[in-house]
Amino acid sequence: MSDTSLDVQASAERVADRLRDRIVKGDLPPGSRLVERKLSAELNVSRTPIREALKLLRVDGLVDISLHRGAQVVDYTAEEAEDLFDLIAVIESLAAERLAQRITADVLDRLETLHTRMLAQYEARDASTYFDTNTEIHDTIVVEAGNAVLTDSHRRVAMRARRGRFMAIFDADRWRQSVGEHETVMAAFRARDPAAAARIWRQHLRHSGESVAETLRRQRG
Repeated sequence: MSDTSLDVQASAERVADRLRDRIVKGDLPPGSRLVERKLSAELNVSRTPIREALKLLRVDGLVDISLHRGAQVVDYTAEEAEDLFDLIAVIESLAAERLAQRITADVLDRLETLHTRMLAQYEARDASTYFDTNTEIHDTIVVEAGNAVLTDSHRRVAMRARRGRFMAIFDADRWRQSVGEHETVMAAFRARDPAAAARIWRQHLRHSGESVAETLRRQRG
């Protein structure tokens, strides 16, 4: 691959990261059109990396690209949320179980640091940075479980589910409940209790799915 191709790829990945964040956090809601020319001017990059970034977002399941309508943020339905979180609950609860079996002091310290940061962001009601830290915790649990197939399966669906996880923050009761579930899973990791970690994390993700589906149904009347 030439240096030019590498530069385009790196630029495309940076653009995709920025657009993913905006889609996940609702700044680009379902149906939003992603116009290459406008994005090129806004982000100060050529249209080539914009085009490649949109392809990456299509792979994530966040964007649909058609000949006549161009690129649009895909819809997010209550039914999709339920299906996604059913699957995510299985994947992440297995990761939590495996991690509790093998967790090292270094990994536990890293999770403790992230957890403490997340609690401070919750107290400050800083939803955006809370969500970023929360996501890092979820991803760390998956990666540190030590199962490459599980990690790959999670990556394929995580972005679509992530939109729902951010949405759930805006239900104050669910947000408070979620923080409590994070506290409980940390206790399971400290105790090296695989069964408790799996049970808590499965329940955590299912609760998130239920909250998101309810919110979406309410929005649609």
